[in-house]
Amino acid sequence: MKDKVVLAYSGGLDTTAIIPWLKETYDYDVICCCINCGQGEELDGLDERAKLSGASKLYIEDICDEFSEDYIVPCVQAGAVYEHKYLLGTAMARPGIAKKLVEIARKEGAVAICHGATGKGNDQVRFELGIKALAPDMKIIAPWRTWNIQSREEELEYCAKHNIDLPFKKNDSYSRDRNIWHISHEGLELEDPGNEPNYEHLLVLGVTPEKAPDEGEYVTMTFEKGVPTSVNGQKMKVSDIIRKLNELGGKHGIGIVDIVENRVVGMKSRGVYETPGGTILMEAHQQLEELVLDRATMETKKTMADKLAQIVYEGKWFTPLREAVQAFVESTQEYVTGEVKFKLYKGNIIKAGTTSP
Repeated sequence: MKDKVVLAYSGGLDTTAIIPWLKETYDYDVICCCINCGQGEELDGLDERAKLSGASKLYIEDICDEFSEDYIVPCVQAGAVYEHKYLLGTAMARPGIAKKLVEIARKEGAVAICHGATGKGNDQVRFELGIKALAPDMKIIAPWRTWNIQSREEELEYCAKHNIDLPFKKNDSYSRDRNIWHISHEGLELEDPGNEPNYEHLLVLGVTPEKAPDEGEYVTMTFEKGVPTSVNGQKMKVSDIIRKLNELGGKHGIGIVDIVENRVVGMKSRGVYETPGGTILMEAHQQLEELVLDRATMETKKTMADKLAQIVYEGKWFTPLREAVQAFVESTQEYVTGEVKFKLYKGNIIKAGTTSP
């Protein structure tokens, strides 16, 4: 019986090409695992594609609720933002994915976990720190650091050679990462920081402020101990609150940021992030905290927010330091209960009243 490897599978070109490569290079039985963090229609047709490419099995694991409650909420409560603008959409999702990959690998008796993150990015660090924290004995395979394929064109050729017919074209699209919290865009004209983003071509979750409605929209939200509980009088679980806020924020041009950020690996990268619901949720939570927290706590909490943002960005979720910082933040949320009202208008979130018992 062949040894098994669990592949973190998105259905994109990279992870699809990795399936035959793993079989060819290691003679492994490939188990694909797609973790649903809210990618939407990106999950369509994955089972057929994975098996066509040579995988023996595909797991699709939905962690939207866990992602929202166990990873997003602590970051919102802290006010964790990396380098003033980045709301950690990709970074927050990685520890939950790593945890689920380890669970599936243990269940299947796999000897290795493989990911498709590049050798230049943050995600290789985040996945590998997460996996090693939870399964120190597990072998990790990172093809982009070892194989001979150098480009997207070569990947397409490799797949064609292995009779894998894919709906991917050569470089005509952005490199994107999507989940319930955000979507990121890199590549094409964004490669040159001197270029303005082509928002007409780029945006997925909403519109630019110029194209937003000419009339503002009032929204009310409630929180209990720092956890969002309702939108416009409707009680909902956190994941549904984020979905609702995404819809409202996208409509009004909220949460579009263009950033050049410092990656963990020492490079700078330019990306455009759409985080409509997340931007509203962070702002609403902060609006309530302003009313409730004392000056000294707010001052220290600001430092802890920066520290948590750094921990999450660097992939160090499963560490004693993250637990300690989160414990401090949770202790500050005891009285962060109440209602906030605000108006969404052409990219702006305008306060319209705050109450707390």
